[in-house]
Amino acid sequence: MKPQYNKPQQTYRKQEGIRWGIAHIYASYNNTIIHITDITGTETITKASGGMVVNADHLEGSPTAAMIAAKRAAEVVKDKGIQGLHIKIKAPGGHNGPNNPGPGAQAAIRALSRMGLKIGIIDEVTPIPHDGCRKKGGRRGRRV
Repeated sequence: MKPQYNKPQQTYRKQEGIRWGIAHIYASYNNTIIHITDITGTETITKASGGMVVNADHLEGSPTAAMIAAKRAAEVVKDKGIQGLHIKIKAPGGHNGPNNPGPGAQAAIRALSRMGLKIGIIDEVTPIPHDGCRKKGGRRGRRV
């Protein structure tokens, strides 16, 4: 006969009562735009960008500018009563843009998390071409 052990009861806390929003982060090499909406994505709560927080144009896409912009956006969002954010990251993508986000994307997510907001789903929504338009440059490409 095997001895019976009392297994500790596992308790799972449901995250009830958390108001969620969506943070749309557009991160290119030239700028980082943080646009926070409600959970439906239709109502804008706040917007901030790297260009709003730095003076020099070449610093707009930097991680520091993205961090400051995310802090500003997080303060407004917390005042409105939103405690958690789902994140959608977008790079320029398409036919001519790079498909990977700029340097400000990770810094913005880290800043939102450090401001005390819960992070839900992180999703990448970069537009990917399905061979619609022809790239510029002609048959033999761009000759450098």
